[in-house]
Amino acid sequence: MKSNGKKPRRAAKIRVRGKQNPQVTLIHGDGVGPEVIEAAVSVIGATGVDIDWDRQSAGGNAMRRYGTPMPNALMESLARTRVALKGPLETQVGVGYRSINVHLRKAFDLYANLRPTFSFAGVQTPFRDVDLTVVRENTEDLYSGIEHEVAPGVVESVKVITARASTRIAKFAFDYARKMKRKSLTAIHKANIMKLSDGLFLKCARTVAKHYPEIKYNEQIVDAACMRLVTDPQSFDVLLLENLYGDIVSDLCAGLVGGLGLVPGANYGDKGAIFEAVHGTAPDIAGKNVANPIAAILSGSMLLDYLDHEHEGDRIRSAVGTVLRSGKTLTRDLGGRASTTEITDAIVRALART
Repeated sequence: MKSNGKKPRRAAKIRVRGKQNPQVTLIHGDGVGPEVIEAAVSVIGATGVDIDWDRQSAGGNAMRRYGTPMPNALMESLARTRVALKGPLETQVGVGYRSINVHLRKAFDLYANLRPTFSFAGVQTPFRDVDLTVVRENTEDLYSGIEHEVAPGVVESVKVITARASTRIAKFAFDYARKMKRKSLTAIHKANIMKLSDGLFLKCARTVAKHYPEIKYNEQIVDAACMRLVTDPQSFDVLLLENLYGDIVSDLCAGLVGGLGLVPGANYGDKGAIFEAVHGTAPDIAGKNVANPIAAILSGSMLLDYLDHEHEGDRIRSAVGTVLRSGKTLTRDLGGRASTTEITDAIVRALART
């Protein structure tokens, strides 16, 4: 929500179908995941939309319980429902099993990651009127996971960029910009150094851009873009990035508006989607009822958009904006003392007044 007090833009109009009583896979996740996801479920329930939640385990909790971070029941549920609301999942650094987030995106070809990022009145940051969207390619680049040891002490990671993936993510980004009546799109790259891989990405983006003459197309080198984001974030509208750059830049953008606890996320494919809070598991505060649930709640509003319940999604965004604007019920990361339960209850009360 911009600091002028207007309600935030609808995060996305992207959807596959509407349902009377849709079944959605619910993945609580690890750490603070169960707390923030249950908060999102409570808020969604308060809109009156009746969702049949198919509750499944993944990540560290599933590993400890079932001996695998991706139980067959989880994969079968996702194959059936093709839509999920997910909490953060535990991923070990440098050891252990591969990222479950990455695996799920690749397994179900969820090639587009969408991260709408906007300022909220009532949230104190050095930046005002931020209103941008990060569109990140989700299936290749260095996240393809192709690594090998050439010799002791020498490891190679292969960066994979294809015309197919680059073209479809560019088309997704331009389609989104057109639907949301955005003015410009900036492709972010490092083609001055990686002339073949990032050069191919830019070539595909330029080709797609020709079909959207009403949207101003720009390009910027990733390091320069990072500097510009923290000096003039209002100059950006829609950002189009490869997988690794998108991962990094989207977190930077979250920092502009108050942190990862406020920014929702969604992973879209042609036949399904997973909606998720993009912050980590925060094991140091897990179970203490102090985690900020807003990112999960706003991800839930994007889920409702996807299921053709846009009015209810708008109501959630409006209620979140009302609570933050009042400044009376803020979690610790936002400078307040409210618990997860207290801010969730405040959002439900605000929702009842919309």
